[in-house]
Amino acid sequence: MVVIMFKRACSMHGDDTAKLCFKAIARHIHSAQARFGPRSFFGVEDFLDDDNSRPYTYQKEKKSKNPNKHISFKQRTVAYMEPFTLDVFISKRFVSASITHRVTSKQVAVAGTNSKDIKAELKSRSDIPACLAIGRILSQRAREADVYTASYTPRERDKFEGKIRAVVQSLIDNGIDVKIYLD
Repeated sequence: MVVIMFKRACSMHGDDTAKLCFKAIARHIHSAQARFGPRSFFGVEDFLDDDNSRPYTYQKEKKSKNPNKHISFKQRTVAYMEPFTLDVFISKRFVSASITHRVTSKQVAVAGTNSKDIKAELKSRSDIPACLAIGRILSQRAREADVYTASYTPRERDKFEGKIRAVVQSLIDNGIDVKIYLD
């Protein structure tokens, strides 16, 4: 690009004017600011950000596609009105459940059949009695942390039946009020 501009300047003007044009172009290139070039391909800015505040940043924040999008009152307040969520994970080998605070993302109470104290009591780590035991132990730990309500939304691949229902029912029977959202 510089060579093309220099050739055009040489052909249009005399040699003295061309040297001055070349010096101006070189000074513009080495001024440490990207003025004409497009942004780099991978989101890496070459010199300065748009507001010239963070030099040599490698990751830009993602901006919302629609900054004026309306967020309903329920969407804004549901995390504070029902702050605790129940998460149940069941595999072929073990069962685990936890109650998590939505706003701070901290786990308040956790129980799983892989822990040493529960392993010794159970025959199998993945059957219905194991799920009932996990619900009972999780409810005790949640009450110790002063949590008496939780909300549960099953994952897309999970059906609310069998082992998952046993864990939730055990929590309800042992004093934790679980609000279940089925879509």
